[in-house]
Amino acid sequence: MIWAKEETLSRAEIERIQLERLKETVHYIYERVEPYRRKMDAVGVTPDEIQSLDDLKKLPFTYKADFREHYPMGLFAVDKKEMVRFHASSGTTGKPTVVGYTRKDLDVWLNNVARIACMGGATPDDVAQIAFGYGTFTGALGLHGGLEKLGAAVIPMSSGNTKKQIMFMQDMETTLLVATPSYALHLGEEIRARGLDPAKDLHVRIGLFGGEGMTEPMREEMHKVWGDDFLCTQNYGMSELCGPGVAGECEELCGMHINEDWFIPEVIDPKTGEVLPPGEKGELVVTCLGKEALPLIRYRTGDLTRLFYEPCKCGRTTVRMENLSGRADDMLVIRGVNVFPTQIEEVLLQIPEIGPHYEILVERKNRLDVMTITVELVDDRLLDSYAKLSELEQRIKKGLKAQLGLATQLKLVAPYSLQRFEGKAKRVTDLRKDGL
Repeated sequence: MIWAKEETLSRAEIERIQLERLKETVHYIYERVEPYRRKMDAVGVTPDEIQSLDDLKKLPFTYKADFREHYPMGLFAVDKKEMVRFHASSGTTGKPTVVGYTRKDLDVWLNNVARIACMGGATPDDVAQIAFGYGTFTGALGLHGGLEKLGAAVIPMSSGNTKKQIMFMQDMETTLLVATPSYALHLGEEIRARGLDPAKDLHVRIGLFGGEGMTEPMREEMHKVWGDDFLCTQNYGMSELCGPGVAGECEELCGMHINEDWFIPEVIDPKTGEVLPPGEKGELVVTCLGKEALPLIRYRTGDLTRLFYEPCKCGRTTVRMENLSGRADDMLVIRGVNVFPTQIEEVLLQIPEIGPHYEILVERKNRLDVMTITVELVDDRLLDSYAKLSELEQRIKKGLKAQLGLATQLKLVAPYSLQRFEGKAKRVTDLRKDGL
């Protein structure tokens, strides 16, 4: 099912809508948001100079630091009395990023989320259980509102309380799960630990996952836990852009379709800022179109991806972004080698003797970088066999070295030893600033 006709327009019609809305947005933001006006004046560009989509690259970037500098509402374009909703990031690395919505913004947002849900296979007949944490986080209320707009029934479970999550899945015959991929895996493990087979004993047929990236090996792991027929798709968004609703996978699973009538994506070289051609990997930059409360131009997301403009088999013609390969700021430089946690995950999830949960610790010892990866065994009986344990350890290390190009330390631990996360999984601890 396709939710909106805008998902199937010709490239020429998509670009016509984008240019019209871009011109309006640039004039709107220049007139109403003083920090943007200063940025544009500083690079010597005026709204009237934006006459084509190619002119977008003349405009300055927007950064997360801009939100913190102008906290809480210095980037807003409307008065507080016009707002109907506020959200905010957690603020764990500083002041939270505050975002807001007018009545029109809220309607556009939830319509975009409904599109994403449709892409992922949701229908009005679904019973959707939301295991995201509610509060100022955009994910829970965004998917909640979008699924309701679609016509699905929503169970606002929030995160945690795994025992109750499973009870409601059974008693309410949940068919669709909204969660982070890591928590969905944890839920599946707990269901199986209770002697239940999710594919046979529950009705959950779809997972709409977000909040963190999902690699293909993790999707395969999801099928091992939830069953071969479980359709698990991921969707993309962030609070600064609107929340969920920017992009999502369709059932063809060949990238995330971007709602291009409301968002213009670019991919740039993260070091130079140069716009890269379609198909080349770089940092995703997004311009929001038509937002009243918080218009954004060329927001640097920090996420690494590629763009593909070929029409999809599903019938949608909107551009697709490749599933994220990491974040520019997640990259670890270990002894001069660039390492992304997703590279490590891809190796680990191909080893049947270990589970999907892992931790990465980076330290500096004797002026050298040391990376230790801790993984769980599936069967703790391996701990009783030194020979088998040693063979497994060497096999994992060999796979990691082939993937990363450097040697790593490895620690194998018993099942269920590592922390489980109800929200975004925190896989990396970098202690190099604390050692020499």
